[in-house]
Amino acid sequence: MDFVTNEKLTIVGAAGMIGSNMAQTALMMRLTPNICLYDPFAPALEGVVEELRHCAFEGVNITWTSDIGDALTGASYVVSSGGAARKAGMTREDLLKGNAEIAAQLGKDIKMYCPDVKHVVIIFNPADITGLVALIHGGLQPSQVSTLAALDSTRLRSELAKYFHISPDEIQNCRTYGGHGEQMAVFASTTLIAGRPLSELIGHEMPEADWHELQQRVIQGGKHIIDLRGRSSFQSPAYLSICMIAAAMGGKPFTYPAGVYVHNDEFQHILMAMETSTGPEGVAYKDVQGTPEEHAALTESYKHLCKLRDEVIAMGIIPPVEEWGKVNPYLK
Repeated sequence: MDFVTNEKLTIVGAAGMIGSNMAQTALMMRLTPNICLYDPFAPALEGVVEELRHCAFEGVNITWTSDIGDALTGASYVVSSGGAARKAGMTREDLLKGNAEIAAQLGKDIKMYCPDVKHVVIIFNPADITGLVALIHGGLQPSQVSTLAALDSTRLRSELAKYFHISPDEIQNCRTYGGHGEQMAVFASTTLIAGRPLSELIGHEMPEADWHELQQRVIQGGKHIIDLRGRSSFQSPAYLSICMIAAAMGGKPFTYPAGVYVHNDEFQHILMAMETSTGPEGVAYKDVQGTPEEHAALTESYKHLCKLRDEVIAMGIIPPVEEWGKVNPYLK
């Protein structure tokens, strides 16, 4: 039976709602027959494995463990949702300290048990910071680590489709950049609405006030899910993260922005959502194009992420920027 690869994929946090959905999605997409599920909570993890076996997927070898060494050894690909989930009344940033510590340990475990890993996707919040922390402590090349940022762009797609009463398929090239949080930069200039530039519709067929309100709905999209369902999103992040790792395996290209390590003349020593391409060689980014107002919003988002990064440095979870190269030579 055809799979994208035969190499080992490890899903970290597989007993949770996101992790278990990631596992099922990877199996349904037939990414690899060699999938390992890890979670420290063994009873729930065993329950996930039993359910997946009851699905009767053909030609697959599902293994599971609560030993992180066993889980990561031999893994070519890792996707981690293994942090605390966001709850009602919380922002993504409220999870900073605890999840940054989890990301640091994950990075150290990757360095110890699977230093030859090809790609790692981090999706637990605040993903820009947890991805950066895992990158630093994992000793990986920047092209080997990406984070889930696409969810903001897909939420923009959904909101625009509802507003204009058209199919989401008629909304093209939706983009949010910068942080995956309250300070994300929601762009209009990239988007086409049934073939027409969104920026030309704003102020005419879409009043400016409506656009600003829609931007806020995108920014608060995760909070809205919590309000509606009583828990944080799990279906959408699970699906999109597996689409990301599929692209890294050489499967279908991933067409939305991803969080990536950025270090250029303008944005330095940070991980944030950019225009990216992902494939077997890893993730690469290119500079974001937009209006002066959009660029200003992106700059503010970058500054917010730098503040969070510096808070994590102050906590002692990662070293000062000038010492990153001692932990990860690729970040000199």
